[in-house]
Amino acid sequence: MPSPTRKKRAAAGPQFDLAAYLDRAVPFVDQGLDRLLPPARTKPRTLHEAMRYSIFAGGKRLRPVLCLAAAEACRGDWEAALPLACAVECVHTYSLIHDDLPAMDDDDLRRGKPTNHKVYGEGVAILAGDALVTHAFELVAGSLGWARYNHQALVGELAHAAGSLQLIAGQVADLEGEGAQLSRAELKYIHERKTSALLCCSVRLGGMSANCRPGELKALTDFGYHVGLAFQVIDDILDVTQSTEKLGKTAGKDEAVAKATYPSLVGMEASRAIARRLTRRAFRALESFPKKRAAALHALAEYLLNRDH
Repeated sequence: MPSPTRKKRAAAGPQFDLAAYLDRAVPFVDQGLDRLLPPARTKPRTLHEAMRYSIFAGGKRLRPVLCLAAAEACRGDWEAALPLACAVECVHTYSLIHDDLPAMDDDDLRRGKPTNHKVYGEGVAILAGDALVTHAFELVAGSLGWARYNHQALVGELAHAAGSLQLIAGQVADLEGEGAQLSRAELKYIHERKTSALLCCSVRLGGMSANCRPGELKALTDFGYHVGLAFQVIDDILDVTQSTEKLGKTAGKDEAVAKATYPSLVGMEASRAIARRLTRRAFRALESFPKKRAAALHALAEYLLNRDH
């Protein structure tokens, strides 16, 4: 996501200024994370420094911002959604720390900075990831809880998205698929779990924080699922078309390890068409919400389709 101070107007048009929205939302999330994570000086200091190193390494904050925007779409507010938004970002950051390890994707660069294990060593990096994912559940447990969605439902929501059937399943399939000739169905399985599951969880938790109605939760689920898939298709494209400096991570890594991607399976233009089709489906899912309340979600989805890093 580009710096809101540099991008003046979102693609969604003159009725909604995404840059101004991000100018408020991203610092709000950052301040929440700073307040809700243990201070860096807390013993064991190395562990808490490592957790904060990756959390504050310049991430896009896409998932927590989607969580806040989904809360708004359901008449909720940012303050109530914040612990859930921060929890999702903790899970996302843990997954990146572990993905970058030598035993996984073996990457040296993340968000334009050395990866966690390059700075703190593999052992501390593993433990920092472990600490972030467990802290995420502490944040969910400390949230308000709502009439339709008690703490059991909230914890179950995040646990399912992050567990062996979704996020971790996607990473396993991704590892096992390196160098193999995967079908589109097999690639979709990976993308649904490794990327779409947590994005979908983000908007669902945002809706839950507003005590949303069942129909609203279904619409948010459809939106998050299709946005998540589109996001990963665009990521596949950018890995081929952009530089390491632009991406903030090693460009061309997918091809280097013979990883299946949409461009490698169907070509660049067909991949772009798939991303556009998925984004249109995400837009359709928002039609049941008043346009003003869902404007941020719409603008975020449109930006993600057109982003260049």
